[in-house]
Amino acid sequence: MLDIDIEKKLQAIDRALIELSPHEEECHLCPRECGVNRRKGEKGFCKTGVQAIISHAGLHFGEEPILSGYTDFLKNKHNQAEVQRGSGTIFFAGCNLKCLYCQNYQISWQQLGQSVSSEKLASEMLKLQAHGAWNINLVSPTHMILPILKALKTAYEQGLKLPVVYNSGGYEKAEIIKHLDGIIDIYLPDFKYFSCTLSKKLSHSPDYFQYASTAIKQMYYQLPSVILNNDGVAQKGLIIRHLLIPGNSSDSTKILEWIAQNLSTSIYLSIMSQYHPCFQAPPEIQMTVSPKEYKKVVAKAQNLGFDTLFIQPEPFARDEHLIPDFTQKKPFKWN
Repeated sequence: MLDIDIEKKLQAIDRALIELSPHEEECHLCPRECGVNRRKGEKGFCKTGVQAIISHAGLHFGEEPILSGYTDFLKNKHNQAEVQRGSGTIFFAGCNLKCLYCQNYQISWQQLGQSVSSEKLASEMLKLQAHGAWNINLVSPTHMILPILKALKTAYEQGLKLPVVYNSGGYEKAEIIKHLDGIIDIYLPDFKYFSCTLSKKLSHSPDYFQYASTAIKQMYYQLPSVILNNDGVAQKGLIIRHLLIPGNSSDSTKILEWIAQNLSTSIYLSIMSQYHPCFQAPPEIQMTVSPKEYKKVVAKAQNLGFDTLFIQPEPFARDEHLIPDFTQKKPFKWN
């Protein structure tokens, strides 16, 4: 017999599938508004059909500590960890944003991966649970939400009990996010750009801030507070990520100001310095983020009064785990 929380999730999934399934025939799931018939094999901006394409599924130890495992993080820091459980990441091929500098370009642009049924996707979720994952972390789920919902329904019916993380680029439609209320446990959006000029140049999306800001407001409405378990691992809530782009710290500070003014300084905020010039990054950002500009943005967040910040104070090398190689069976290099 299923417990009450799982029954509620299954009911929410059924409602969402009823509302969202028409997008398989005329897709308007994201701001691209392609309108393609995915059931007939038509491809829009994301270049995907009705089945999910999995590029990689595995335990991930490099997310924020409250996702990858805070207790594991502390033990590993003192060389006491026996087993690190990690975040149960599932990376999906294709993307509705396709940033020119994407470090995951092999899957977002080149679409390395395997097309799978919803049943197979559900089995991957259950496998991650069996391997000790703290959560099911759906990476780039926006364009794959229908097969994901079908898989979640099967997985819950077969015993899935982990929190589900919606790990997206932030280029979402709030009306679609509304249908995920009661299904998603943790929202993990990137909040990339304030400037429409910058978002147009780097992600072909001059309307990025318009859509991301309204979608994140909806996420905050659904899950305003982060709830941790006894191990310090998130079970519910919203964590906003922001990746600094070299030479654009002023855009970053505008993002922080907007969050403080329109949401709350109690928001869990992850300020990332891990940018590396990848793929088609234009010449003006063919560099890493300088320590000076990163410290400036972190100081701004502190001055605005944000309660919880995740920071990356040290520069990262190209051979570290944050630059994966999805041509390999194990794309991440874990130390």
